[in-house]
Amino acid sequence: MAIPFSISSAPLVSVVIPCYNHGKYLREAVESVQRQTYPAIEVIVVDDGSIDDTKAVAQSIEGVTYVYQENQGLSAARNTGIRQSKGELLVFLDADDWLYPDALETNVRLMLQNQELAFVSGAYNLVFTATNEVKSVVRQVRNSHYLHLLKGNYIGMHAAVMFRRWVFDHFQYDTSLKACEDYDLYLRIAREYPVQHHTHILAAYRQHHTNMSGNSKLMLRTTLKVLHNQSDSLRTQAERSAYADGTNIWKAFYTTEMADKLQKGNGLSLHDYYTLLRYDPDLSQNTLASSTSTVTILNRIVKMIPSGKIRKKLSSRLIRSNTPPVGEVRFGHLHRYAPFSTQFGYDRGGPVDRYYIENFLGQEADVIEGRVLEIGDNAYTLQYGAKKVTQSDILHVDASNPNATWVGDISHAPHIPDNTFDCIILTQTLHLIYHFREALQTCRRILKPGGALLLTVPGITPIDHGEWKETWYWSFTDKSMKRLMEETFPGGTSEVTPYGNVFTATAFLYGMGLPEVPKTKLMYNDPHFQVIITVKAIKPAER
Repeated sequence: MAIPFSISSAPLVSVVIPCYNHGKYLREAVESVQRQTYPAIEVIVVDDGSIDDTKAVAQSIEGVTYVYQENQGLSAARNTGIRQSKGELLVFLDADDWLYPDALETNVRLMLQNQELAFVSGAYNLVFTATNEVKSVVRQVRNSHYLHLLKGNYIGMHAAVMFRRWVFDHFQYDTSLKACEDYDLYLRIAREYPVQHHTHILAAYRQHHTNMSGNSKLMLRTTLKVLHNQSDSLRTQAERSAYADGTNIWKAFYTTEMADKLQKGNGLSLHDYYTLLRYDPDLSQNTLASSTSTVTILNRIVKMIPSGKIRKKLSSRLIRSNTPPVGEVRFGHLHRYAPFSTQFGYDRGGPVDRYYIENFLGQEADVIEGRVLEIGDNAYTLQYGAKKVTQSDILHVDASNPNATWVGDISHAPHIPDNTFDCIILTQTLHLIYHFREALQTCRRILKPGGALLLTVPGITPIDHGEWKETWYWSFTDKSMKRLMEETFPGGTSEVTPYGNVFTATAFLYGMGLPEVPKTKLMYNDPHFQVIITVKAIKPAER
């Protein structure tokens, strides 16, 4: 049971509530702060030039410090609140949202447990006013917070975050940003200081028609600007990969939103259509459902343009994007029997499947730690494990390999002791082992309890023309890997994910290089065309 805070021992928490014409919600927000189980709180309402009853509401509530400024925007209002506050810890609550009673106490306890944290964040509920629906947003992020933030704003809501005051001696909200100022701040802080995230639900995020987050065009452009501001701060390959992934994820997310509005008949301006085409130039099927064809969308755009080069360009794209009738497919460079490369695209910038492999390892970098075994070489161990790896081992079948710390066939390796490794990295190797089930059993045996196997296998793939052509035995699917993991790791946990689509599968079969494939095409996954299957399996603890 948690020990109650006393007034004398509880650090003061300043709750800053910016308000612009949200007077009708303000009392509910303030009262949610006053109902907190935590005792030491000050409430500061910053009126950002409202013309409604914000001032009257704020001044009618006892214990509220009211500050007025000419309208300067949300970032400026928060910065004003920081200057007016006295608390050692700060929380920013939007006037149309509210806190649950234990929100401040929960975050204060975590901040006191780790004095190095710059901020701590938690989960929240989305509350849809039109339907009274409540949806919980709970994300688990245990470490590598900066990497996770590069891929997306896992925090999602201002009021779920508690900051230390000293943070604002180094950082302020960027008043030049019309949106995403919170995401920008989280990235800048997490780049330099430790932060923490938990899954306790702290606050309610009211969803209504005036939410800025509903402006997909603004959010897309601003999010990409915020992310781009981090480009000069990236220090490792994992960070660069996360940055690239984040860019593509945000593009896919907001262009999907825009296409959804278009399909539902919500009118988009010509500029909206331009934005959609700019960030998803091929109008790929990850943004458009089958009910609204690319041709339909492009026809709408073309009709909005009276004349000129833009109309001609879009009309040309319309022809290219149309699904051709039977017998009128244009094969172009694909009309050939020989692929562009017989080396998996290594001679054209690198294989397409490496994108999926390295994206997977970057996502799971937190388990590449302690003593790590990698098959063949230890390049991925060094790239993604970095300083977390205490000992790097290499298993190689060839005794002449000078870098091998273990020699042998992983399908029969009795000389490797049980419960030895914290992590095993086995990428694109299982298909070359005839007795692959035995290889998986060896992995389970030599992993420590709680240790992780990071495995990738090919699905749709060319067969090697060179060294491995005589031992290329298998291809897999996500269904086969799930069955294998259930057999190999009973009582453990496993995550099996297929990656690929018809475009990337075709590109891979033809030997195209990774730089030749647009990132937006790589991000779309269709389980009917599995180029790569990734597996993260955790060995259960011994009883």
